[in-house]
Amino acid sequence: MISFENVSKKYKDGTYAVNEFNLHINEGELLVLIGPSGSGKTTTLKMINRLIPLTEGTIKISDIKISDYDIHELRWDIGYVLQQIALFPHMTIEENIAVVPELKKWESQKINHRIDELLHMVGLDPKTYRKRKPHELSGGQQQRIGVARALAANPPIILMDEPFSALDPISREKLQDDLIVLQKDIKKTIVFVTHDMKEALKLGDRICLMKEGRIVQTGTPDEFLYQPANDFVREFVGIDQGREKRVSVREGMIPLKAAEKLTNMPVIATDASMSEIAGLLSEHDELAVKEMGEIVGTLNRQGFIRILSSQMEGKLNE
Repeated sequence: MISFENVSKKYKDGTYAVNEFNLHINEGELLVLIGPSGSGKTTTLKMINRLIPLTEGTIKISDIKISDYDIHELRWDIGYVLQQIALFPHMTIEENIAVVPELKKWESQKINHRIDELLHMVGLDPKTYRKRKPHELSGGQQQRIGVARALAANPPIILMDEPFSALDPISREKLQDDLIVLQKDIKKTIVFVTHDMKEALKLGDRICLMKEGRIVQTGTPDEFLYQPANDFVREFVGIDQGREKRVSVREGMIPLKAAEKLTNMPVIATDASMSEIAGLLSEHDELAVKEMGEIVGTLNRQGFIRILSSQMEGKLNE
């Protein structure tokens, strides 16, 4: 769907924001770009819709160079969701959503139907919200409208540049959950920029970790957790943060049902170490959890991600 072939972005002072970037993003995939500040992730995102021109290499969408597209048509066919939300303050919600369909000269009946459809899709009642202005909505509601506007003309590609990072933790987690559910229905090709590894592990079909304009590792969340490419990846994911520290496995385990019996499953204690859990889950899909001599539950990879996320949050709050 989207391919980068030896793409670089070099500035006049000789520094590279992106250097020899090679990546193929599959149709219908949610690809997360992540890295420390200055790693080139937002520059990479903005080169896709030509907000930033590339210096070297080629970017293709559906095997066609982006330079061969009419720039207006290219951008109309790519939805864009920003951290700053950037709704037009003087327009109503329905007018904000209708911007690109009107530019594409859709019939008014089709636009009205699409507005209702999208508001329902993002969990907002059209009768309540169509005529409101952005300032009458909460931050989370405004970002839902931002997502709806990006989807308005049914583009095949959505670019999301840290769209939830300015929201409070509760709104952020709710929108992450909603995006997961929404993506199952719409199956868009989504490129999502974040600096939050917890968010990347939760949302990404694949993750691309960047450092100083280059790719360090690309892979699934499981591959980042169990097959980190080097120490930088381990540190960024958080595996080395208290790796031998014993953690509460109960935070991620599934309690054992009454009379349920487990066989042929590796056993860990409720205070196992991160390295012990990671090592066993790299070879097994599920582990039995023992406490006081009895099996009390099971732990799978999703549960391990919850434990790891809890460790990250604890470190951030120290």
